[in-house]
Amino acid sequence: MRLLVWIAQDPLRMAALQQARELALPDAWLAAGFVRNCVWDRLHGYAQRTPFNDIDLIFHDPDDAREARDRALSEQLRAASGLPWSVKNQARMHQRHGHAPYASASDAMRYWVERETAVGVRLEASGALRLSAPLGLDSLLAGQLSHNPHHGDAAVFYQRIAAKGWRQQWPKLWVMPA
Repeated sequence: MRLLVWIAQDPLRMAALQQARELALPDAWLAAGFVRNCVWDRLHGYAQRTPFNDIDLIFHDPDDAREARDRALSEQLRAASGLPWSVKNQARMHQRHGHAPYASASDAMRYWVERETAVGVRLEASGALRLSAPLGLDSLLAGQLSHNPHHGDAAVFYQRIAAKGWRQQWPKLWVMPA
């Protein structure tokens, strides 16, 4: 799959995947913009990677869902790499949105605002890259930006597009009506 090839060709992404794997967190994925922006950069023909706003490391551990743990892991990763890590245990995130508890990190991604953001990758012990895309990859690979109907609030979708400046950074994106 070309998406995994694109990620494997980026030394900084591969280094981040290695760091995440070394933590040995359960059901852990580098997700959202870490994968999405790689695709958008390639679709736009950018020779340089768009700088990371953050690196979203998600995992699912219902046995230890303390927010303090997430903050400590974020700080540990930032100190080791100088990169803008954001670690979130998805076993707790359902509470923010009034959902039933998520069964896994991939299940949590099913409720993210944009379909194209609901994608993650991880580096397996074998060295292989594994992808999780609970809402599929077609719209991401087509350069679309679309509201996830599982999220519910389309206004949040439009607010995020404006606030994040995605259309300015990647002008060929097609915003699909919610």
